[in-house]
Amino acid sequence: MKLQHVPTIDLGPYFEGSAEGKQQVAEAVDRACQDIGFLVITNHGIPKELVERVYNLSRQFFDQPMAEKRKADRPRPDMVRGYSAVAEESLSYSLEEAAPGDLKESFSIGPVGVPDDDYHLGPAAGPHFAPNVWPETVDGFRDAYCDYFEAMSDLARSLMRIFALALKLDEHFFDDKIDKEISMLRTLSYPNMGTNIEEGQMRAGAHSDYGSLTIVKPDDSPGGLQVRNQNGDWVDVPYVENGFVVNIGDLMMRWTNDQWISTLHRVVNPPLDASATHPRQSIVFFHQPNYDAIIECLPSCLKDGEGPLYPAVSSGDHLKSKFVKQTTFGGNKQEVA
Repeated sequence: MKLQHVPTIDLGPYFEGSAEGKQQVAEAVDRACQDIGFLVITNHGIPKELVERVYNLSRQFFDQPMAEKRKADRPRPDMVRGYSAVAEESLSYSLEEAAPGDLKESFSIGPVGVPDDDYHLGPAAGPHFAPNVWPETVDGFRDAYCDYFEAMSDLARSLMRIFALALKLDEHFFDDKIDKEISMLRTLSYPNMGTNIEEGQMRAGAHSDYGSLTIVKPDDSPGGLQVRNQNGDWVDVPYVENGFVVNIGDLMMRWTNDQWISTLHRVVNPPLDASATHPRQSIVFFHQPNYDAIIECLPSCLKDGEGPLYPAVSSGDHLKSKFVKQTTFGGNKQEVA
């Protein structure tokens, strides 16, 4: 029977290093990725203090006047850096579905410590290693975000190794495809808008994620994350103290020839009686392989007599097209490089 709710998986046995422990975790992850595409992880090794530092500094940033936040504005649609205000994105457009702007504001960074070489800064790199935009009024903000990005990158590497074992590949199969990742760290603030919303407008409209995997640190405020299971029902993703929510993205689904599923999910509005003084906030790491990594059906996911369901695509081209759709509401309002 397929899972209809999001499971919680203890990563401790994997990090302990025994073959049996690694296999135990890989099998649990494989089932979650096949059945619902989401899981909650515990014993992941990320210090609580680091999470709280980024959370609190982000809250300080979002609590500033709009004019101050706008000083760190996003430069252009295909360059996901800096600040975006409420309703300036609509995630539904990434699936070619029209919807009002999402009821969230965000702050985003890309890779940190980018080498000064042609691979990272040359024409082929496009916007994937664009400079980060930093606020100047929140002390310690930049250092905290850089530390968190690097911690999430390490955790994502471990998760990709678990994925490899789950897919009956060498544990390090993905290593050389993610060693120059074009991942993104984004903090999302969802203000409580009360009744000041349009019909069909949500904190984040139904969408799937774009890359290999996503790691989310949510809070426990009202109006949370929901995922659509294979019965077509929307179910809440459980909040687990000190846990992270992990889901796979579209590229991982393509890599596995739909053996694993990149599931639709959304962030719903809070009840009307929810506290207006406590906006929801989530810290999200979108893991994305190297921009020149070619995503095509994995050998272990192709059964006899079957062919690939998708053409090969580069990680960078796929990501860029999705970001432009969500930020221009499906159109081509601005020319992109």
